[in-house]
Amino acid sequence: MEDGYTSLPTSHLLGSVPAVVADEKPNVSAIPSASPANLHIFPPPNGGYLSPESPYVGDEQATNNWKGLLSISSFTSYFNVDTDVVVDRIISSVYPLNDFSRKIDGNPDLYGPVWISTTLVFILAALGNYASYLIHKKSEQDADWEFDVNYINWAACVIYGYAVVVPVAFYFLLQYFGVTASLVRLWCLWGYSLFIFIPTSLFLLVPWEIFRWIIIILAGSASSWFIYLNLKISTEGSNMMLLVVSAVALQFALALFIKIFFFA
Repeated sequence: MEDGYTSLPTSHLLGSVPAVVADEKPNVSAIPSASPANLHIFPPPNGGYLSPESPYVGDEQATNNWKGLLSISSFTSYFNVDTDVVVDRIISSVYPLNDFSRKIDGNPDLYGPVWISTTLVFILAALGNYASYLIHKKSEQDADWEFDVNYINWAACVIYGYAVVVPVAFYFLLQYFGVTASLVRLWCLWGYSLFIFIPTSLFLLVPWEIFRWIIIILAGSASSWFIYLNLKISTEGSNMMLLVVSAVALQFALALFIKIFFFA
């Protein structure tokens, strides 16, 4: 009876597993590669903060047109800095040879300029009134003295107006003469240039007029030199010396205005 049965091939049995070919390799070129440019990492490392050495390519282009300038979200990244970065840039603004332009290149911030401008407004209003009080008591000891609240208005208009309007004016002038410029970078430059007037205001309380003039001339010269060095780097390769000299003159004029109006 065994001769009447034929053997079935095992490859057709139910549940059989085909043999694995060991030498076959997958076609790598047929598999789509995951490009790093298409990957989205969330959240960004370090909370989205970029170090001064890393170039920023996010909202910088957005602020170069009117739509970006009118959008608050375009400026949020410029306030995402830590204390060490701001302090380092403040030191560079007082010591102009410390390569301030390299530190803000590709990663300017607006937190420092806003903080410096606001602090300077209150410093000038408070110390300006105190200097007026000292002069008043020295000349008229028995007369009453009143706090002049207009010092706050004048300080806010002059400092905020200077820190905002002057960089905007130079931005359009540079664009007009064919020099590529970043408005946020100019705001950052002029904002940090005002820091030196904060400690200077403390020295202007000394009741010695010659000493006051020496202090304000030194502070105005240092601040003007800071503007000159960094603006010259921004306009390197173009004949913009007259524009740079105008910026230096405006910076020194601001120093003289602070002395004459608030600490006369």
